[in-house]
Amino acid sequence: MSAPSILQPINHPTFAKHNVQVMIKRDDKLDNIISGNKWRKLKYNLQDIKATGKKGIITFGGCFSNHIHATAFACYQQKLPAIAIIRGEASNQNNYTLAWAKHWGMKLIFVDRKTYRLRDDEIYLQHLQQQYPDYAIVPEGGSNTLALTGVAEVIDELNQQATFDTLMTPVGSGGTLAGLIVGDKEQHKLLGVSVLKQETYLENQIRNLLPEHAKAYSNWVLLNEYHCGGYAKFSQDDTNKIREFSIDTGIDFEPVYSGKMLLALLNLVETGYFPAQHRIVLLHTGGLQGLAGMFERGILNADEWPSLPVPPVR
Repeated sequence: MSAPSILQPINHPTFAKHNVQVMIKRDDKLDNIISGNKWRKLKYNLQDIKATGKKGIITFGGCFSNHIHATAFACYQQKLPAIAIIRGEASNQNNYTLAWAKHWGMKLIFVDRKTYRLRDDEIYLQHLQQQYPDYAIVPEGGSNTLALTGVAEVIDELNQQATFDTLMTPVGSGGTLAGLIVGDKEQHKLLGVSVLKQETYLENQIRNLLPEHAKAYSNWVLLNEYHCGGYAKFSQDDTNKIREFSIDTGIDFEPVYSGKMLLALLNLVETGYFPAQHRIVLLHTGGLQGLAGMFERGILNADEWPSLPVPPVR
């Protein structure tokens, strides 16, 4: 695992026009499989499992989950059994994401949406723990206190790499932004871009994850207007803008997480949100494996994303 990840400048006409400096922290390059924030979140969870003598890990995710994909491979590497509670039907078990998860030895348990909504319910989790007493339960997206410690290291790395004013990240389950808040200690402005429709759910989730000393930090904002219609939703125009930017800069994004952060950045720059000479860092949280499922379902055309070939499972 290569760390720290590189910090790369982005040269683009929009940024030059508005006189802002943009850099991107390439956490997507941390590992070919466990990329981005998934490794940051799993790092100390896996260490804790081994230190406490747990036998394996139980976690949660959808049928195309980056977290499931990364956890399966990380546990395979660490020789830890892994169980995933999957929202959806067993007919999805041979899609790109889950076929790899099975290939790496992960046991998949499919549940309906009603059952999956209990993933944070205390009674449900107690029952699950009774079924698997020697397993550690890690929440959806890997977002827990141990995850925050791993994500907070991004700030330490960045402070050694550059001087900047604002750090932006996509936000799905809240753990990445919470970890950045803890690590930053109000040194910079932190902008989270919500990738799903929500009112106060994510803000509450982030605050609940924060330790007491960090709950008073006020240097972060969650932007809720760039979800493009909801989780994993986007228009053809959205994907065209993302691909055009990727071609211009040589940096790959996907439209569920990192792409929505990119679209938010472009809009904010174009509307004068940032003052002249402002220094912005984007955190690339990975997730490019999710494109394979979109190719399989015909949501995206693989021929339009030639820099991202999809390898076979075997």
